[in-house]
Order: sequence, then structure tokens, then C-alpha cells
Amino acid sequence: MANPTVITDVPLPREKEKSRERGSDFSELSRRISEAGLLRRRPLYYSVRFGTVALALAGGVIAFVVLGDSWSQLIVAAALALVFGQLGLAAHDLAHRQVFSRRRPSEIGGLLVANVLLGMSYGWWMNKHTRHHANPNHEKKDPDVAPDIIVWSRRQARQAKGPARFIGKHQAALFFPLLTLEGLNLSVSSFRALRGPSMKRPLLEGALLVAHFAVYFGGLFLVLSPARALAFIAVHQGLFGIYLGCVFAPNHKGMPMIEEGTELDFLRRQVLTSRNVDGGAVTDVFMGGLNHQIEHHLFPSMPTPALREAQVITERYCAELGIPYRRTGLLASHREALRHLRQVGEPLRRR
Repeated sequence: MANPTVITDVPLPREKEKSRERGSDFSELSRRISEAGLLRRRPLYYSVRFGTVALALAGGVIAFVVLGDSWSQLIVAAALALVFGQLGLAAHDLAHRQVFSRRRPSEIGGLLVANVLLGMSYGWWMNKHTRHHANPNHEKKDPDVAPDIIVWSRRQARQAKGPARFIGKHQAALFFPLLTLEGLNLSVSSFRALRGPSMKRPLLEGALLVAHFAVYFGGLFLVLSPARALAFIAVHQGLFGIYLGCVFAPNHKGMPMIEEGTELDFLRRQVLTSRNVDGGAVTDVFMGGLNHQIEHHLFPSMPTPALREAQVITERYCAELGIPYRRTGLLASHREALRHLRQVGEPLRRR
């Protein structure tokens, strides 16, 4: 069985080293992207996109009220799981200032979408996601590959204890079932983070989170019987978690992990650890443009509709420099991620 890929060093050809002395490889790519006008804000796109999501959310709430205490509400729960996934993608774009160039409107929008509508702390998630962008797939610096319940490298597997030691043995098979808890995990982590030193506005964020869950649980148990309310929560939160996992897992899982001490420039650090997912307009909508993950990591503030054109420029430029550029289909990306989980869990299965 092949070992999971771990980046320990990526030597640069001598001519590339000389060119980097005059200016980074990324600066040349950035110049080409800027000249193509791909960093301009797209207010019409985001107005239509966010307006559509808002209408879908309103439609779901109206359907919930009209149906009343009925098992048909499980269909509404499934539909709202998709809407919540789109809200999560909207919060993501707001956090990266893709929608507004200024911090204040981005933050206000993020608090409304994340805290009020999703029940997730905008401040906590932004801090976590910023650290991920700075060091993707770094074993010690990327919080998204920190060993918690799942292990992401054989080093982590050899050091695993408690639940991670047991789950790690079967984590490929358990990955999608575990995703059903991701929505709950985001909310619990948000409340825990309110006491953390990185939280800038704990009282405001805490109040918004409490307001969200007061309306969410209050509405469910006011309209539905306890059994139907619990079933609604299970379907809604479970599918919401799976949706988020299907959007974010293909982007980095199964791509090379970076060990401590590895020296990579910004361009290579982002490209070598990221994977693009091929597809058309449906894939773009489903993944909120994050199927163009390489370009998103290189230019986090780039509006979603510009990512497809940026992909052509970036892939061509990487070919010029001889930098591996990974593209695959959606199902293939999940197969690669699950294969990686099986491989890194092997030391646990030998114990």
C-alpha cells in the first residue's frame, strides 16, 4: 500500500531560484490576474445569489408554518439543510471580503448570516479559517487537520489516544456518518469559543447565538410534537453537516501534508496542498465556487464568478513553472480523500 504523500522538501530548479530573487513567482501570477480584472467586486452577482438564498429560506419557513405538525416536515428539513449549506457559503464569502471590500460591512453581514441564521460564531470560524488559509494541510498549524476524532497523517495515528485511536482504525468508513454531527460540532465549538482570548465580541456573538437557538428550538417545539421536532432536527442538522463535508472535504483531504520545517513559498504551499473539482454551473452552485480551491487559496478575496477564469490562467502558469496542479471530478476527489484516511489509519489497525 502506498504511503500518504508528505511534503518534506520541494527543490526549485536553479533558474527558478534566480527568478525568485528578482520577485516571487506569485507576484507574476498576481499581475496576470489583476490585468485580467478578476479581483473586481461583483455586486450584481452577489445581490442575485444572496437574494435567491434569502427567498429559499423564507420559502422554507413559510412551508414549515403552513404544514404544521406533520411528518411531511422532514421534506422541509431536508430542503432547509441545503439552504443552510448555502448560508454557510455566503458567510464564507463575506469573511473573505469577496462581497464588500471594507471590513465593517463584511463583519456585519457575517454576524447576521453566521450567528443569527446559522447558529455559528462568525468570529471563531473566521479565526480558525484564517489559520487554515495561512498553512493548509500543515500538521501543526492548520486547525482543519488537527487530530481530534479523525487523524490526518500517520504521525498523528501513531500518537492517537482515546476516541481518535478507536475511530482512526475505521475512519474511512465512518467519515460520512461522522459528518452528520458537523453542524452540531460547529455550534458547540462556537459556544466554547466565547470564553477564548481570540473572541473580540463575546457578549454580542453569544447573544446572537442564543437568539438563533431560541427561535430555532422554540419554533420547532411550538409547531411540532416532541417526536417530530427531534426527527426534524436530526434530518436538518445531519444533512446540513453532510452537505458541508461534501463541499469542504474534496478541497484538501488526501492532498500532501506539510511537515514542520518544510520550506515552501506561498504559491507552492497553496497549489500543492489544494485540489480543484471539475464541473459546470451546477458544481459551482453546489460548492459555492470552492471547487476552484487552488485559485481561492491564492486569491481569497476574489469574487466567486471570477474563479473559473482565474483557473485557466493559474493552471497555465503552474505548467510554465513545472508545479503540479491537481484537478479531478467530484466523486474521484472523495475517493482520494477516503483512500488517504484508510492509509493514515493503518498504524492503528496494526496495534
